[in-house]
Order: sequence, then structure tokens, then C-alpha cells
Amino acid sequence: MSERLRNKTALITGSTSNIGQAIAEAFAAEGAHVIVSGRNRERGARVVEGIRAAGGRADFLEADLDGSAEASRDLAERAGDTLGGRIDILVNNAGIYPASSTVDTDEQTFDQVYAVNVKAPFFLTAAVVPCMTEAGGGVIINLGSWIARMAVPVAALYSSTKGAMETLTRAWAAEFGPRGVRVNAVSPGVILPPGPESDEPHPGRIMMKGTPAGDAGTPDAIAHAAVWLASDEAAFVHGTVVDVDGGRTGVAVITA
Repeated sequence: MSERLRNKTALITGSTSNIGQAIAEAFAAEGAHVIVSGRNRERGARVVEGIRAAGGRADFLEADLDGSAEASRDLAERAGDTLGGRIDILVNNAGIYPASSTVDTDEQTFDQVYAVNVKAPFFLTAAVVPCMTEAGGGVIINLGSWIARMAVPVAALYSSTKGAMETLTRAWAAEFGPRGVRVNAVSPGVILPPGPESDEPHPGRIMMKGTPAGDAGTPDAIAHAAVWLASDEAAFVHGTVVDVDGGRTGVAVITA
């Protein structure tokens, strides 16, 4: 690795598995001291152990980002203390996905999904930005989703929260950019962790038919994009949503 994030500090929410874990591992491999956070202490410990075994720097902070401003502020404070008083990079990755239709979604589920997917990162960002600006700048990376723009039948609630995060990306870029904080987003396509082959194709793989990639991506694809956005190579990138979706939202491939 080129150590593009050498001497940087980073807080990645929801990083005990899947995309968040891949981002934490990639940041650490590039020289950052990362905070792995999530609700599952056992999984978090395993991620930290793996990063340290590879020569990286990482700590785990248990956090249940339920949407309350208090929970977000508490994580920001503990992360800042653990990282020596500063957070250079914040990745708002944590989220939940209920696979239910609009007519089957109750009010409790609606409130919970917006609390975790929108309110929690909103108040976490609000808590982290002041210390970033005091330190001279920072980077915020939000996680959007391809289904915020190319809808699927059973994802109205989730896709609306990701649409909100992509809108907040642009709004925060306007608000915080003049204060030295760059804000961008990554919009993943169908991402599946590596696993054994199955006789039955995964529905996500079926959805990737007719795209340039032709298949689902892996968490590493999102991590690579996040590393670039966090690095100085993207210093002139503000308020942008980077589609890492195998061409799903922008390209159609005609096949015989």
C-alpha cells in the first residue's frame, strides 16, 4: 500500500462486518488509525485483531447509534479521546435494511429506519465537524445506494433514507466545505461478501445481468473508492456521489 492515509485518524460506523469492515481494513492498510464501531463487541474485536495482525492500528468502540443525538455525541466524544483528540475522517456507513413493502411497513419500523440511517449520521456529523474545523479540516464520507435512483419494488423506505443521505452530502459540502471539511458519498451497487458458490443464483446477481460488470461487486470495491475520497488525491472533490455499482444506474448492455 502507498500509505495515502498515513497519520490520519478515522471513525467508521457499522464497521464490524461487510462494507464497513472492508473500509476499516483498507484505511488501516493505508496508514490510518481507525475506530471500528458497532453493536457487536465480539465481531468488532475480531476486526480489530485482524487489522493489528496485519500491522495496522485499530480500536473498537461499542455503539448503538439509535438516532438519538446523545448516542451520536457519545460516540464522537469517545472516538476523539481514543484517537488522541482528533477525528480526520468520518465514514457514515451504519444502516439497516428492512425488506418490506410500503403497505407492510408499520410506524415503528419507519421511525427506526430513519433514526438509524439518517438521524444518527446527521447528529454524528454535527458532533464531529467542530473538532475537524478546529484541527484545520477533515473528510466526511456518506454511504448512499444505487436504489436511491434506480428503484426496486421492495425498498421504498430504505431507498428514501439513502436519498436523504445523498442530499445531505451535497448540503454538507456547501455548509462545511468553506470550513475545510470535504463531504462526498459512495453509492454502492449490489455488493455481496465473498462466499461459496451456490446452485441457486443470488437475487442480487440476477439484478446485475445486463450491466457492464455482469455480476455483483465485493466490499473491497467500496473500500477502494472510500480510500480515494479520504485521500489528498480527491482534494478537489466536493459534494459528489461516486457510483460504484458495476454500471447499474447509468449503463445498459444489450446481450444476445
